[in-house]
Amino acid sequence: MRPVWLAVLLLAISNAAAGIERVVSLAPSLSEIVVELGSADLLVGVLDAGERPAELKDLPSVGRYGQLDMERLLSLKPDLLLLWPGSVGPAQRDQLKRLNIPTFVAEPQSLDQLAAQIEIIAAQLGRPERGISLAGDLRQRLGELRQRYRREVPLRVFYQVWDRPLYTVGGGQIISDALDVCGAKNVFADLPLPAPQVSVEAVLQRNPEVILASDQAQLEAWKAWPQVAAVKQQQLRLVTDKGLERPSGQMVEATAKLCQLIDPER
Repeated sequence: MRPVWLAVLLLAISNAAAGIERVVSLAPSLSEIVVELGSADLLVGVLDAGERPAELKDLPSVGRYGQLDMERLLSLKPDLLLLWPGSVGPAQRDQLKRLNIPTFVAEPQSLDQLAAQIEIIAAQLGRPERGISLAGDLRQRLGELRQRYRREVPLRVFYQVWDRPLYTVGGGQIISDALDVCGAKNVFADLPLPAPQVSVEAVLQRNPEVILASDQAQLEAWKAWPQVAAVKQQQLRLVTDKGLERPSGQMVEATAKLCQLIDPER
């Protein structure tokens, strides 16, 4: 259910959003949200980082991840910027502030926050009803997943981002919340950084029951430590869906696949 404060905020934003016609998205996940809201017609430029949705293949680029082309952006005369802080360096973020272009900053730390931000983005675009509908569907699906995969004692999970050096996700990263939805617990949820570097010794100490990674060789390497519960129980799971890396509406179904991967018997 949407909180009252959000309903009031959406009304205020929607009333102020009249006239928004030229939107530049500064993150692939935000571009994807605009497409999911059926509002790709408002986009005049996007930041590139990986494959684009088909609807946006012909749009001008305003740079790549971490390398914003400020001159190109200004030439597009946007009346709204959608910004993911990590996609633009600190110096260029300061430049953007000085331009006084209306900007919505999105960095959800949970799937519930993601649903709320989708509603806010839709209101910013002047199309609030689309956000209300999409966010409602997402909240319903999340409720179903939480009910289906709920555990009295969550599974201890180590989510490996990279191996050299060894990186994982911290408790403030949205993937950590996806694990919670699946009845699991990120063994490094106590770390505040989004992508903290950890040691093999720290992983061994926290003794995860499931280890997740996107590379099979990285998973196989854990067999060198047969004392780890995940290795003993043969719970080394390969994550093949890249949707977890893009916090847009599709991430809820990517989370459903994650839940099935962690606990296939449910």
